[in-house]
Amino acid sequence: MIIGIPRALIYWKKPYFWEIFFEELGCKVLLSPKTNKIIVENGAKISDPETCFSNKVYWGHVIWLDGKCDMIFIPRLKSKRMFFSKPSESSDDMGEVFEYCPKFFGIPDVAKILVKTKILTKTFDEKNERFIDSLWYLGKKLGKKEKHIKKAARAAFLKEKEVKEREKQEFFEKIKSKKPKIVLVSHPYNLYDEYVNLRIKEKLLRLGVEPIFIENIPLDIKKCSEDLLVSGFDFHWEFGKEIMEKVQRILKYDIAGAIEISSFACGCDAVLKEFVEKAFKKRKVPFLYLIIDEHTGEAGFQTRLEAFIDTL
Repeated sequence: MIIGIPRALIYWKKPYFWEIFFEELGCKVLLSPKTNKIIVENGAKISDPETCFSNKVYWGHVIWLDGKCDMIFIPRLKSKRMFFSKPSESSDDMGEVFEYCPKFFGIPDVAKILVKTKILTKTFDEKNERFIDSLWYLGKKLGKKEKHIKKAARAAFLKEKEVKEREKQEFFEKIKSKKPKIVLVSHPYNLYDEYVNLRIKEKLLRLGVEPIFIENIPLDIKKCSEDLLVSGFDFHWEFGKEIMEKVQRILKYDIAGAIEISSFACGCDAVLKEFVEKAFKKRKVPFLYLIIDEHTGEAGFQTRLEAFIDTL
């Protein structure tokens, strides 16, 4: 059995996790290729005008997989339990539950209309069901036994832990760098997709600064949550909570500037941007806001980065 996974949007919420999970269950995994011009154009063609750029890219990846695999895996992400702060006898009662972007809710349903290949999906709603239990039901859909599902889940979690540990080490190495440090604030699917962000990491390195992805910033969860409460921040989106906590953390270090990257037509970012910018400007950290879409010109993008770095 071949399971296709679109290498965009929700994939980057748990990179490497899903392919390890399915491979350990004995399935072959087909990842769509890295984003390219054709994928973006195909996604944009079938999207309505109000669709954000990130979703357009995702649909391009889904279309690429159509007909090349037995099933395309598209989970329905609804809520996530995170940031345990209150002690409790039951781990199920610890932490807070935050919602994903509303556009994530309907992705599996839209995919069933757009492609002929069967869609493999499972709702991940940690408000009502533990993530590990959702994995168990997903494995059952593929006809796998409980012991095999547990083994696959364990391998996937270990890989995820390994990746996070590596990112943590890279973060502290970059913090020690003598180069001016620029923190890049965005969703992981914008930060890790080089075509989408026009290779911003590469461009900043050439300009002599050290880019730091906000996704790689480790958290002192309890301390960050306390800082947010003092600052008056309160979000129901999981990415809003996480980004603002990491912004509070990075401001404790010596950084030269901050750049926020947002997909055009992202309603959630339109709200979050004001809080992110205010946090940096309050500490007198230079801030640049960039909006990307399928029409973003690389020359203009480069010019804005050069001008920003010059002002530092």
